Amino acid sequence: MNIGTASEKSGLPAKTIRYYEEIGLLKADRAGNGYRDYSMSDVHRLRFLQRSRAFGFSVEECRQLLSLYGDSERESADVKAIATTKLGEIDRKLAELTEFRNTLRHLADHCLGNNLPDCPIIDGLSGKSAVQ
Repeated sequence: MNIGTASEKSGLPAKTIRYYEEIGLLKADRAGNGYRDYSMSDVHRLRFLQRSRAFGFSVEECRQLLSLYGDSERESADVKAIATTKLGEIDRKLAELTEFRNTLRHLADHCLGNNLPDCPIIDGLSGKSAVQ
């Protein structure tokens, strides 16, 4: 199938598919006319990549996962180790985002939002916050 059909079936833009091929995550066959020729197996790999990226896996992590995906003798412990590492990163980001949200909420709660120039939000963002 051509790249347009592979794009439709995988849900990925053709530009992304070309990028994945360029960085070696996917190797499409070439038809006699030189155009890329994708198989359903390629579409499955593209969907796998799409879902992996949606979960926040980096390109290199996707490369590792894709390698394990194609390895019928893989050990699930290897896959779990990658997922567990990602979970730790997500937990750290969630904690950081929660702290950011709480700080911004605190600053917004203390901003009068009137026509005066004093603003705890500006002060907080500049590092001069006096609001405790």
